[in-house]
Amino acid sequence: MSEPMMSHDVVAFHLLSEEVSKYVTVVQSGQGADEIFAGYDWYPPLRDAAGDGLDAYASRFFDRGDAEIKEAVESDLAVYHDASREYAAARFATDGADEPLDRALRLDTEVMLVDDPVKRVDNMTMAWGLEARVPFLDHELVELAAACPPELKLVQGGKGVLKDAARGVVPSEVIDRPKGSFPVPALIHLEGPFLEFVREALLSPEARARGVFRREYVDRLLAAPNDERTPLGSSKLWQLGVLELWLQAHDM
Repeated sequence: MSEPMMSHDVVAFHLLSEEVSKYVTVVQSGQGADEIFAGYDWYPPLRDAAGDGLDAYASRFFDRGDAEIKEAVESDLAVYHDASREYAAARFATDGADEPLDRALRLDTEVMLVDDPVKRVDNMTMAWGLEARVPFLDHELVELAAACPPELKLVQGGKGVLKDAARGVVPSEVIDRPKGSFPVPALIHLEGPFLEFVREALLSPEARARGVFRREYVDRLLAAPNDERTPLGSSKLWQLGVLELWLQAHDM
């Protein structure tokens, strides 16, 4: 990766692409459906959110609040204002989205989707010479989805409009099955060699000399490696480890 990606899915897509590339050269990916049709579980609370919905969005989606960022990062590297919230607030305040849910969907589609899921899949498939097409991100479909009333997207547990359109084409047991993640158990619950891999990286002389993370914060996570998770269920310790490993890989 040209930049550190904290999602466990990066590893999963890399392994999946390696295997799939043995048989085909082009695949279709479902990337974008959740972002344009409200398929994630942080969207329903925004339906009745107070104000512009930013508080509800931040509480369910931000990995860490500003206070914890300052707790994790050495003081000479920290910024003295809540940069993440200010960025999201500016995006939410832009004209063209009247409902909190639409504000969140617009931010996720224009920023998060581009810089995380799409980049992740594109990099990991192309690493194995595999072309991944993303039909849900056809610009006309994205524009049509953006024009749909938000409540139509939230029905049936999310992606209601898409599910209705697919009935009769896709089997109901596929449409109505519980939503699942792309599991990478070894990175979700760190133990054994994977935990030691992260521990060695964060306690290495390079990490200490670089001084990105506060020692007390790292020690706290290492003492109970699977106790602290982000609102979306990711390992906070793995996220620190990924950044440190990426910095070491690039001699930074």
